Amino acid sequence: MATPSPTRLSLAMERTGQWIFSPEIPTDVIVAVGEADFSLHKFILAAKSNYIRKVIMESEESDLTRIDLTNIPGGQEAFEKVVKFCYGVNFEITVQNVAPLHCAAVFLQMTDEYCDGNLAGRTEDFLSQVGVSTLHSAVAVLKSCRQLLPLAAEVTVIDRCVDVISSKACREVNFPSQSPPNWWTEELAVLDVDSFAKVIAAMKQRGARYLSVAGALITYTERALRELVRDHSGGGRGILSAHSGDSDSESRKSEQREVLQSIVPLFPAEKAAFPINFLCCLLRCAIYLRASTACKRELEKRVTEILEHVTVDDLLVLTFTYDGERLLDLDSVRRIISGFVEKEKSTTVFNAGANFNEHFSPAMQRVAKTIDAYLAEIAAYGELPISKFNGISILVPGGARKSDDDLYRAVDIYLKAHPNLDEIEKEKVCSVMDPLKLSYEARVHASKNKRLPLQIVLHALYYDQLHLRSGTAEDKEAGAAAVEKKQLQADVSLVRENEELRSELMKMKMYITDLQKNGNGTSSSGKETSGPVKRPTFFSSMSKKLSKLNPFKNGSKDTSHIDDAPVDLTKPRRRRFSIS
Repeated sequence: MATPSPTRLSLAMERTGQWIFSPEIPTDVIVAVGEADFSLHKFILAAKSNYIRKVIMESEESDLTRIDLTNIPGGQEAFEKVVKFCYGVNFEITVQNVAPLHCAAVFLQMTDEYCDGNLAGRTEDFLSQVGVSTLHSAVAVLKSCRQLLPLAAEVTVIDRCVDVISSKACREVNFPSQSPPNWWTEELAVLDVDSFAKVIAAMKQRGARYLSVAGALITYTERALRELVRDHSGGGRGILSAHSGDSDSESRKSEQREVLQSIVPLFPAEKAAFPINFLCCLLRCAIYLRASTACKRELEKRVTEILEHVTVDDLLVLTFTYDGERLLDLDSVRRIISGFVEKEKSTTVFNAGANFNEHFSPAMQRVAKTIDAYLAEIAAYGELPISKFNGISILVPGGARKSDDDLYRAVDIYLKAHPNLDEIEKEKVCSVMDPLKLSYEARVHASKNKRLPLQIVLHALYYDQLHLRSGTAEDKEAGAAAVEKKQLQADVSLVRENEELRSELMKMKMYITDLQKNGNGTSSSGKETSGPVKRPTFFSSMSKKLSKLNPFKNGSKDTSHIDDAPVDLTKPRRRRFSIS
């Protein structure tokens, strides 16, 4: 059968409309849908709708002239298309109106059981063939279900859409079909928060990677809270109007609060799922919107888990209002820092069994440096009390700071921004730093700083002099050690030279002894003769002279242990040794 042209369709609709409102066939019932009234014919409606037929037949009035359908799903727009279907007027079913039409048809009992080819069957076919065939169409159908609850859930339209969306989203995560690969997160961002939560829960059940889920949550949050979240820097647009206190602003804040409190429970359990600047921005939103305590504590916990990656700007986002003119909240910052310190303490004791006050991880040292820089930024604000300044400063263990120079800078800025402090109050501010841990340059600056209390200046001068004296004593000790080492080397050299000389002299003694034995043996073999006594030979005279110079008079000693055993550093007494 050939498809009729648009011109013929429009003419048919015009003729039908004329027939409907023709005075020859007057209407006999008024259907009220909200504020709109539809003048229609009972028999045409009852032919398609079992619900209307029952209303007419069960009515106590003999001639029912008005039917109230205010609670029909989809409202006036959906009922208008239902009327067109009943009167045979063609209209287009789309992914935007198929869910309201289907719910309205089910509500009016326009099923195939009641009449062949009825509206409920037509919409069901469209849903199966088009509505849930792609990710985009399924999102559009699910979006249109927001005003159709609870009937949309009862007829399983929502469940079918959620199942298709989660399935296709997980497939896009593993096998992207478009560019950029995360295009599907933008598709999900148009949903209401309840429908979005259902999709995220279904994705988790399908085993979606936590980074993919986190990406969808970030995209959705940026769109839903665009006035409060802008490039994760904490900047906001249209925030000043929120302080006006009118009903529109309060209603908008209430909606944003509900969105935020619904998004946070959807976060993956992995602590590295979100960047810390995004978490800090959300926490500031929670503080500004006065979200529930559970919502704020969850965000604080997640910031605490990755605080080693925090920057000064991230902490400032939590501290100031959106216009940056006044302090917003410091209690959250204190709880975050305190929680991180406790976590580091537990980790250190559990893993190494060491004393936390003596062993600090690189993460703890990085956080300490960041906190000191953060204090320097907020110290310039006059509304910051001493108690809160000191309260944040003392949360960081003193041993985690290699130097207190950054903390001294923060203290100096605070004193400069609060010139009316008395001496006692200044001492309270300065009590958070240790003058002994200041560098030489910082101590010199502190000794000349007129803003510091006198006690701190004296401490700086005292420790500086103590450091100089300590350095002089150390130099003297180092010089004495060097002299002692040189004397030790000289003594060892002298012992070795004496050992070599002793060895040579022993060889000479043995040689002379052999010569004397040979001479005596020759004279005793013949007869004894008288004659002049022989004059001393050269070797005998040399032997006598060397015996006088021999330093080993008490005999040889075993010196094989000199190279291995430690040498006595006491100066040995000089002794004379002889060979004989």
